Amino acid sequence: MSTPPRDPAELTELAHRHLWMHFSRLGAFGADTPVHVIARGEGSYVWDATGHRMLDGLSGLFTVQVGHGRAELAEAARVQAETLEYFPIWTYAHPPAIELAARLAELAPGDLNRVFFTTGGSEAVESAWKLARQYFRAVGQGQRHKVIARRTAYHGTTLGALAITGVPALRTPFEPLTPGAVHVANTNRRHHPLGGDEKAFMLALTDELEDRILFEGPETVAAVFLEPVQNAGGCLVPPEGYFPRVRELCDRYGVLLVSDEVICAFGRLGTMFGCERYDYLPDIVTCAKGLTSGYSPLGAVLCRDFLAAPFLEDRASFAHGLTFGGHPVSCAVALANLDVFAREELLENVCAHEAGFRARLEDLRDVPIVGDVRGAGYFQALEMVPDPGSDARFTAEQREELLRGFLLPRFYEAGLIARADDRGDPVVQLAPTLVSGDDELDVIAAILRTVLSEATDRFCS
Repeated sequence: MSTPPRDPAELTELAHRHLWMHFSRLGAFGADTPVHVIARGEGSYVWDATGHRMLDGLSGLFTVQVGHGRAELAEAARVQAETLEYFPIWTYAHPPAIELAARLAELAPGDLNRVFFTTGGSEAVESAWKLARQYFRAVGQGQRHKVIARRTAYHGTTLGALAITGVPALRTPFEPLTPGAVHVANTNRRHHPLGGDEKAFMLALTDELEDRILFEGPETVAAVFLEPVQNAGGCLVPPEGYFPRVRELCDRYGVLLVSDEVICAFGRLGTMFGCERYDYLPDIVTCAKGLTSGYSPLGAVLCRDFLAAPFLEDRASFAHGLTFGGHPVSCAVALANLDVFAREELLENVCAHEAGFRARLEDLRDVPIVGDVRGAGYFQALEMVPDPGSDARFTAEQREELLRGFLLPRFYEAGLIARADDRGDPVVQLAPTLVSGDDELDVIAAILRTVLSEATDRFCS
């Protein structure tokens, strides 16, 4: 017998009592405060438990690439669960993990041929750092244990990944963190003194990276972790020549280059992997989210052949594993998800609509609160400013009222799921499903104009 659906009021009551929502201020959900309960989805839209429809302009959380409600992905999960619901890939293997590993190796650039499965992005980043450290120990460079990442960048919440993360507010409650992670400047042009000079900006950033490697001692640095387009801070794109020079520096000093593509892989930037968009070959790619379009949890670490070489000798083993890494149901869903990518030409859809999406957002620059537009593919951000004619910034209290007090509830009411984030300056991020076309992009632009115009009236001088 199926359980009859509960009404929205009962669901809210149960959520207040029992559900600990992630990255959420539980004190904000008092007994009289409704909880937004998302009950179903179809295509680019979701509905809450009251029947209110919203365009999902964030793909859940940069995740639901193929759209909501895809029966073929649910069917793939059902068939696999009936065939082999679970078996670990510790010594053993199963067909979905084998097939998916081979598929990813075929899709990935260069010799990224080895695939280590996890259950999500944080675990992928954590696993990549562990792999780098054990690899260097295996080749006689055990002093290489440090990593370099960028300020404001988000790389995950497990203690190792959190150490790589460059967001102080997320790090401070859990210190001391895993030692060995240090940070350099990110690629935010708007707030860099050389941001208007592409080459000078690129050289300043990469010179700082080289200086940091030399300061730490190249013999102690294992890896550099970078997103192709940085999420936290608001879709920060690299200047021209940035990644080729980073690659050259890593090669010069024997440091591994890790491309953290938990968000940027699987079509978000219009390419299967984000590194392809910016024409560099990393030593390791971390990914998750779009690998299954969120229909089942799965992450992966893709690495070049030479990184696996020490573990092919004698009795060597990478001393790491996860109970649910490479879960057969998740792997079957990922394979079906990639079939949708190929059959419906989703990469081509993003490339065909990217310019139009960006043009719609650029048109919003006439709304005074919009100070910047940046991003790539279906991964774009608008930075909010109090006065477009100056370098003024919102205070912490103003950001709080703008983002959480006004924009988030107003977007919801207007029928749009977007991200209002202040891990750097306040931004609104958009990451529509990859099946979105002109109709959906028009809806996003229209709601943005309405709500941001209202915000201008309330928050701009």
